[in-house]
Amino acid sequence: MAVAEIGVWQAETSRAVIISGRGIVQLANFRPRMEKLTAIIPTWNEEMHIQEAIRSVAFADEVLVVDSFSTDRTVELARAQGARIIQREYENSASQKNWAIPQAIHNWILLLDADERVTEPLGKEIQALLMQGPNKVGYWMYRKNHFMGKPIRFSGWRKDKVIRLFRKDRCRYESKHVHAEIVADGSVGFLKNKLLHFSYRDMEHYMAKLDRYAEWQSHDFDPHTGRITLWHLGIKPAIRFLKHYIWQLGVLDGHRGFIIAWLQAYAVHMRYARLFERRQR
Repeated sequence: MAVAEIGVWQAETSRAVIISGRGIVQLANFRPRMEKLTAIIPTWNEEMHIQEAIRSVAFADEVLVVDSFSTDRTVELARAQGARIIQREYENSASQKNWAIPQAIHNWILLLDADERVTEPLGKEIQALLMQGPNKVGYWMYRKNHFMGKPIRFSGWRKDKVIRLFRKDRCRYESKHVHAEIVADGSVGFLKNKLLHFSYRDMEHYMAKLDRYAEWQSHDFDPHTGRITLWHLGIKPAIRFLKHYIWQLGVLDGHRGFIIAWLQAYAVHMRYARLFERRQR
């Protein structure tokens, strides 16, 4: 009578033990199949960041840069780093990413903004996870945010997290103009190491970004916002300032904490101001 054989993987010895009803019959070298990875980096005029961003994901099997027709050297620099380039007019962040994800060659996606960096420990953690076989459809990463050249410890950014490693056939970004997150068809885990985030170039650039976000958020908030009043334009911004500076301990980040709190309050005011303007047209 035939006896079924079972292969047992021993990760610590990189050997496979073949067991049958008569005991161990074979000991052979065995290499597990590592899941392959595509790193996707959306860009628009990111010549300052793109090279370091690509270098930080050099362990990926494919680097796919999704460019919104940059007018600087972003595409040239990305191509020189060996990235594959695709281009599309920018609609919003979620739309751009959802368009790019199916075009990745591999099933596992690492989504990286150009102003983010994968540290060496995080890269090794991702590679180890793909080697052993992920048991989730996506993974949260905490971010270590930098502002005005320094890491921020508090100010509401301490627990900032994003889903950036995921299966392309089980995850998609929600339909929002700003701060869209992954909607996962399955359970989501956490990675231990942090992603670095350098969102600040200079004040002019940061204010321009907040103004763009305010315009986009006015679309997201319009369906569930009633008449714009002093509550929206004055009180809510003041509460947001207190939230970041006092309740979330921005005061411990020094003058940077004060500036972050002020900018967050400004962003709330501008969101509703832009919504008010849109409704008057």
